[in-house]
Amino acid sequence: MKQYQLQELAQYLSHFRKIHVIERVDDMVLKIVFDRHEPLFFDLRRGDAHVFMCEDFKRAKVYGAPFDVLLRKYFAKATLLHVEVPEGNRIMRLHVSASNQYKASEYVLQLEFTGRNTNVIMLDTQEIVQEALRHIDASVSFRSVKVGEPLLALPPREFSETKAPFVLPEALFEAYEERNSARLTQAISLKKAQLAKKLERFRAHLGKLESEEELEAKAQVLYYEGSLVLANLHRIPPYAPQVEVEDFEQKPYTLNLPPNARTPQEAANLLFSQAKKLRQKASSLHIERENLEGKIAFWERLDGVLGRAKSVEELNILLPKQTHAKKTQRENLSYESFYIEGHKVMVGKNEKGNIALLKEAKKSDVWLHVKDMPSSHVIIRTDKQSVPSQVLSFAAKLCVEFSQTQGGNYLVDYTPRRNVKMVQGALVHYVEYQTLSVTKE
Repeated sequence: MKQYQLQELAQYLSHFRKIHVIERVDDMVLKIVFDRHEPLFFDLRRGDAHVFMCEDFKRAKVYGAPFDVLLRKYFAKATLLHVEVPEGNRIMRLHVSASNQYKASEYVLQLEFTGRNTNVIMLDTQEIVQEALRHIDASVSFRSVKVGEPLLALPPREFSETKAPFVLPEALFEAYEERNSARLTQAISLKKAQLAKKLERFRAHLGKLESEEELEAKAQVLYYEGSLVLANLHRIPPYAPQVEVEDFEQKPYTLNLPPNARTPQEAANLLFSQAKKLRQKASSLHIERENLEGKIAFWERLDGVLGRAKSVEELNILLPKQTHAKKTQRENLSYESFYIEGHKVMVGKNEKGNIALLKEAKKSDVWLHVKDMPSSHVIIRTDKQSVPSQVLSFAAKLCVEFSQTQGGNYLVDYTPRRNVKMVQGALVHYVEYQTLSVTKE
């Protein structure tokens, strides 16, 4: 962000009297609400630090680090004394008075839009660092940022900036739209490519599944060979890897015995055991196939949801970055978990997942289902806390997206899990519910 823009923004903010809400909504993004007006977002990411406004910023989690605790303590509901942009630097300083039950104390929130070294630093009136978003050691910079130490001022520099019209607050909405549209197309392509690899892997797994007939045929051969071993116990020496015997029709038959069998009797037992396992696998193969097909269908729908995402933040909620261990665990579950505003929203991938959610949900959790239609079951984990309206709306949207293939208007019922009774499988009866309307594009 250019210095002249920061100066004009400082003049705009000087008309406000109070910081009503301040919180971190992304790793390097602060949300500040002045005088209960529309929130401003201060993005302090390296290389493109800027301020923006938008209609609906979706955040995945609620931050609770020491930085966030002190941010709320010192600056939430604080009186805004004045806003300054020091000459020769892309820095904005918010001076506030924070009141508690004992006294009022003054603090400074320093927002540094300085290229590679962007930062958010909390200072007292003596310029002592109280906390910072990025701690910087003296070994890597001439200007360390450490709690309890004085903060050196950055040396001023000359800026040769071409000024363009910068009308507030319209320019802040435009800043978001420009960056979001530029980043969104690329982000969607990357997320879809990531999902495509997962789909390819699971489709290949599905394609490699043997049929019930093939498994049953292999089992019959093993049972037959086990019977032949029992019929020829006296002719087979111990530890024999292979023997020639006559089958039950007096024809020559080559028996390949299990390599770990010490005696003919043990070889027969192992053959019967292998045959039994194959038959058990054949009898439950449809479950594995249905589970894989359900997951593939779910991720195919997720691919469509990614394509309809309106922001990069929404994309990261739908398909966040994960470690290999967490990714494997997530793929193996029969339901998918999403996080918004710190709330966990779980969506059943298939009937098995719907049943698992119903059984695992707590009484106070919120259950959602498309009204009068087959639908994925959705659970919002509440931990006995109230659920914000934006979380309910997002969960209802997911319920429709993963249940219905056609666009249109749908109704989604929701109620605490305690009001939902399982009848058979994922079939339920529920009472005392409310309804949301959701439009699927």
